Amino acid sequence: MSSLQINEIYTSIQGESTWSGYPCIFVRLKGCPLRCHYCDSSYAFHEGAKMTIPDILREITASDVQIVEITGGEPLIQQNVLPLMRLLCDLDYTVLLETSGERDISKCDRRVHRIIDIKTPNSGAAGSFLESNYSELTKKDEIKFVITNREDFDWANDIVIRHHLSEKVRSVHFSPVMEQCSNEHIEGCQALDPRVLSRWMIDSGTKARLHFQLHKFIWPVYTRKV
Repeated sequence: MSSLQINEIYTSIQGESTWSGYPCIFVRLKGCPLRCHYCDSSYAFHEGAKMTIPDILREITASDVQIVEITGGEPLIQQNVLPLMRLLCDLDYTVLLETSGERDISKCDRRVHRIIDIKTPNSGAAGSFLESNYSELTKKDEIKFVITNREDFDWANDIVIRHHLSEKVRSVHFSPVMEQCSNEHIEGCQALDPRVLSRWMIDSGTKARLHFQLHKFIWPVYTRKV
């Protein structure tokens, strides 16, 4: 029977993307090939257990919430996530996929809303985005850049312009890194003042929207779930 390595399944408030603020069931998969300096779910690198797809569906359908986000880790490293998303779409759930874009997104069911976190130069995972994914983007997708400093901002702004992202996707988000990472000697580990990022965006005329992680204003930084 098909199964996935699951870190946790829980219901909370969606904190990112244009779906921010809605109740959402989160299915967090175990494992990630990247090691971003500011990762807030590093516990998912190694913690988790096998669950069959029917068991996962049972847990999801026990709730009345109709938005489901598949996240990680990096969900697309597990091939069985593809049939899970397809089944959820068949059940008329609104399905969100949070991915770094390090893996091929073309295999996802076209009904899935893909939220793609393209890693900036100072993220700790620069160069991980699969270039062929640019041609797969649609108006159902959203792009997010976590900005740590001016270099990241200029790089992200250039990517938005060069690949016409604001015309291709539903929304482009620039999100200031919100807390220090564990290694204070790594560039980009300091929280970025959102007023500074706001000014850069205004002055540059960027075609993106300022975005915050809503859940970090509701619950403490290191709270995993409600």
